[in-house]
This record gives sequence, structure tokens and C-alpha cells, in this order.
Amino acid sequence: MAAIPLQQDVEYPYSDGQPMAESEIHLNEMLDLIAALRRRYQAEPKVYVAGNMFLYYRKGDPRSVVAPDVFLVRGVSKRKRKSYKLWEEGRIPSLVIEVTSDSTSDEDVDKKKICYEMLGVEEYILHDPEGDYLNPRLQGFRLARGRYEPIPLHRDGSLDSRVTGLTLQVEGKNLRLIDTATGERLPWVDELGDKIREQDDRIRALEAELARLRDASK
Repeated sequence: MAAIPLQQDVEYPYSDGQPMAESEIHLNEMLDLIAALRRRYQAEPKVYVAGNMFLYYRKGDPRSVVAPDVFLVRGVSKRKRKSYKLWEEGRIPSLVIEVTSDSTSDEDVDKKKICYEMLGVEEYILHDPEGDYLNPRLQGFRLARGRYEPIPLHRDGSLDSRVTGLTLQVEGKNLRLIDTATGERLPWVDELGDKIREQDDRIRALEAELARLRDASK
């Protein structure tokens, strides 16, 4: 009687050995977006933000994989991961942002868009910081009855994300995230030092005003 071969474990690689981003401009934007979204949701334990990570969407088939530049998932923990497997997590990303370029246009506009639509990613946003091929440079899509429809652009070229309550606006070659309700601009990484100094200045001003009021009441 012939022996039945044992089923081997399927390997899901963590990296393809390719550069993380097309250029330093693309890399910085990815890091800025990930950092800004993480700060926005730092108090919410069930919102996970990551990027440049393999997302496997079909168990047993490591070829069924996509690598979003930036993605946000609701309903999963913030634990560190080497890859994101849909069948283990049970949650599809709500938002994907691709920092795109002419060299990745076929994949970003066609393959990834089709994949994200099939998976049910609610919002898919593309930004072309160099203006290589997208016109306008910022474009977005939102699921409606299972199909992607363009997200309307405002007159200034910005667009609103319902998933996050943020407005995305192009500033120079960069993409800015703005709280739609309050108008607060989420700082980029290199702006955080300035923001901290501004907060310290406000605190010192308040302390000085409190001291003045105490002296006046004596």
C-alpha cells in the first residue's frame, strides 16, 4: 500500500527583496501617512494601521498577495505583524492608499484596484506625488453596491474619506491629512518638533497668565 504524502506547510514570505518605495519622496510620504494615521487612532485599540506589508487574501495560495503602501483596518488589535493574512484576521482593510508613480501605474490602477474592489476595501486612494501620469494627481474610489465609483473632488482638488473623517489635500508634492470636522492639519513627521514647541509655548503662556491672575487677586 502506497504511503500518503504528508501535506507541507505553505510558506508566506514577508518580503520580495524589492525596495520599499520608488523614491525618497514616495518613501517619506508613506511614512508620514502611516505615522499620522497611527497618531490619530492611538487611543483606539481596535484600529490597525500599517503599510508596505504583504497582505495575503487566499489561504493556501501565497501568490494571492498584494502589498498596500498604507492601509487601515478596523476591528483588529494593534499587535505587530510580519504579514497580514485575511483568513486569520477576519477583517478586510477599510482604507488603502497607494503612493503611485508611472513605473507602478499598471499595478496600482488596474491590478490592485481590481483586487481591492473584489476584497471589499471600502476606499481606495491614489496619489502621484511627482505627477508622473495621474491627472489630477489625487484620485479616490469608494465602494457602492460592490463596485468602485470615483470619490468627488472639491474645487481645490482635495477629497474626503468617510472611513476616517479626514480630508486629503495635495500640498506641493506631499499629501496632507486634515480633520474634516475641525480643519486641524495632521502634522508630517518633520513637523512634530515644531508642534511640540508650539504646545510648550502655549503652556508657558497659560502658566504666566495664571500667575498674573493670582498676583492680581492678592
